[in-house]
Amino acid sequence: MQGPGPEPREAGGEGLGPGAARGPARLCGYLQKLSGKGPLRGYRSRWFVFDARRCYLYYFKSPQDALPLGHLDIADACFSYQGPDEAAGTEPPAHFQVHSAGSVTVLKAPNHQLMTYWLQELQQKRWEYCNSLDMVKWDSRTSPVPGDFSKGLVAKGNTELIYPHPNASAEKARNVLAVETVPGELVGEQAACQPAPGHPGPINFSLKQWGAELRNSMSSFRPGRGHNDSRRSVFYTSEEWELLDPNPKDLEERAAQEGNKRQSPEGGKGATGSGFPFDLGRIPYKGKRPLKDMIGSYKNRQSGGDPSTEGTSGRGGASMPAPETQLQAQSQQEELEQLRKDLASQKDSLQGYKTQNKFLNKEILELSALRRNAERRERDLVAKYSSLEAKLCQIESKYLILLQEMKMPVCSEEQGPAQDVIAQLLEDALQVESPEQPEQAFIKPHPVSEYDIYGFRTVPEDDEEEKLVAKVRALDLKTLHLTENQEVSTGVKWENFFASTVNREMACSPELKGLIRAGVPHEHRSKVWKWCVDLHTRKFRDGTEPAYFQTLLQKALEKQNPASKQIELDLLRTLPSNKHYARPTSEGIQQLRSVLLAFSWRNPDIGYCQGLNRLAAVALLYLEQEDAFWCLVTIVEVFMPRDYYTKTLLGSQVDQRVFRDLMSEKLPRLHAHLDQYKVDYTLITFNWFLVVFVDSVVSDILFKIWDSFLYEGPKVIFRFALALFKYKEEEILKLQDSMSIFKYLRYFTRTVLDARKLISISFGDLNPFPLRQIRNRRAYHLEKVRLELTELEAIREDFLRERDSSPDKGELVSDEEEDT
Repeated sequence: MQGPGPEPREAGGEGLGPGAARGPARLCGYLQKLSGKGPLRGYRSRWFVFDARRCYLYYFKSPQDALPLGHLDIADACFSYQGPDEAAGTEPPAHFQVHSAGSVTVLKAPNHQLMTYWLQELQQKRWEYCNSLDMVKWDSRTSPVPGDFSKGLVAKGNTELIYPHPNASAEKARNVLAVETVPGELVGEQAACQPAPGHPGPINFSLKQWGAELRNSMSSFRPGRGHNDSRRSVFYTSEEWELLDPNPKDLEERAAQEGNKRQSPEGGKGATGSGFPFDLGRIPYKGKRPLKDMIGSYKNRQSGGDPSTEGTSGRGGASMPAPETQLQAQSQQEELEQLRKDLASQKDSLQGYKTQNKFLNKEILELSALRRNAERRERDLVAKYSSLEAKLCQIESKYLILLQEMKMPVCSEEQGPAQDVIAQLLEDALQVESPEQPEQAFIKPHPVSEYDIYGFRTVPEDDEEEKLVAKVRALDLKTLHLTENQEVSTGVKWENFFASTVNREMACSPELKGLIRAGVPHEHRSKVWKWCVDLHTRKFRDGTEPAYFQTLLQKALEKQNPASKQIELDLLRTLPSNKHYARPTSEGIQQLRSVLLAFSWRNPDIGYCQGLNRLAAVALLYLEQEDAFWCLVTIVEVFMPRDYYTKTLLGSQVDQRVFRDLMSEKLPRLHAHLDQYKVDYTLITFNWFLVVFVDSVVSDILFKIWDSFLYEGPKVIFRFALALFKYKEEEILKLQDSMSIFKYLRYFTRTVLDARKLISISFGDLNPFPLRQIRNRRAYHLEKVRLELTELEAIREDFLRERDSSPDKGELVSDEEEDT
């Protein structure tokens, strides 16, 4: 979902300060999630993907997984993280908390910078989603979410989203509080190709680490390591820096031990040659001494005027050895270096606290603004509810009048008030959503758009009866779509798949087949269709010149083409209910002409056959001209048998016989019922196979069928044809005469709306469904049809021979002449 501002923002780069680099197109990557209980509690590596449609942050075991382990509701979440660690030299913690749905989820990023990026992106996504609730409620069927933008004609027909005016002061404050950071390579699709941080297993720690954690947890019970331990953190300043002086008694005892070691012959064997009576680096120095005195003393010794050396010389009559003086100087220099490190660490901690403060202030600001917006939306909803309730009362009163009229009809030819009410009710029911009258959408509970996302008209213009049926169908489709949104978004699964293939080409796999069978999202369909077409036509395209399509088109335009006339006649009859092909000047008509002309020149034995225009028109909705041309080549030359689109339609006749065999095997009750009443259903299904269900099913189901068809081939047509009959099997079995059955078969496919159920029947209930069986049946029926055609040809030749040999040849008498 795009930002609330008037200009769309780059997804993944929102929320950054001025000059920040843009992030990846999608917010996804690896994070460590704290989970488990007891000693098994630890961080697990999970793949996180943000879904803008529902403002959910899904997490998976890996980018290749289709089903998530769970999700976090970001729209209802608030974020926090701990400040920097005070210990010197330690990296700031990179874990943060997501408070959502009454629970706290702890996540850990690979580093602090990436944690800041995730937090700011999640803040921005929450801000955009919650503010989008203020915009005109858009229908996801007419305005798809951004993704891989579609090509073809559907990309040119999308409506723009209407965004509200953002709060300028709030936006300015949020930008000031934003921290500039870049995601690096650990966020986005590139991250899917990198190994997951931590161990690859489901539990990211070893038994050795577990033992270390147990030892650390038990250390507090040891003597001297409890809560009264004197170890604590102390803050120092440049004016007062205190060191710990050693105990004099400890110094004397340590010196005596060192002296005994040097005097004993055994100890001398292991001596290192040190001439010092004790090791200053290993004795705790517990006294207090100002830093400025230490620095001054150190400078005096460096210049030769060390006061401590002079005092020692006066008392003992001999000066302190030079190596001991150097050791003290070196020790103090190390202490000074440690001081510098402590100061630098405190500066880093201060900067970390500043960043944390800015983040928390921004979090408070956003949550306050979102709370105010939610309160305002609640007030608007209350007002809208009151308006709807008033409208409902008006409708109820009109229906009472209608019921009274139906109970006591007025037998009069005059136009009475009851007829006016009925006419107005029908007009209101058939009215579609109009951009010129947006206030009507405010009081209408279920507005229907004039066109769907594919450009097909949802409600026809002329037939009043069909208008009512189409309106009901559109509302039922919308209800099904709203029900589908309650499940895990299909778009998330596809984004995971594309993230896992970012550095490699797509390849056929069971995972990809399962995704395509479930349906390709609108925003990814152009990419998937083009890949399928390239996969099937690679053997043709490798041997052609780069401008092959343009060359064919140029030849078809310059030279006489016998198919040109028929193509022109069929252009406007291709998809008249689609706005991209409705007028002679429509862009779809121009592109369709080019594709059909180029194909007719490539295949002169076919030229042009009715049905090719619809195949090319559907392809052009998601593909560019040249890709649509190769899509037509895929269907005619790769998928379908020979003579499928020739004048004899031999291949099409063969497939209808194969389909009858499959009906008798898969749906024996229905097949026997149709045979009993002598209903030849192949008269209906013939067109299904010829144009792959174009104009036979609703558009949502049509394109889901085409998704699988372009990937798997013609076997899909048999599956869905059988599934359509099984979907309505019980309704057909209730019909008890041939006329009603045939009439029902002509339109029943338009009443099949549940795509999930139809897909489940096609690829689940009808299994097993081997392609080998279809090929064998095709070969068997092909021979039978050829024999029948040979016999028919022999009969025709005998008839012509007898007619030519008859003395009355050529003198044909009409029926009227015989009667006279």
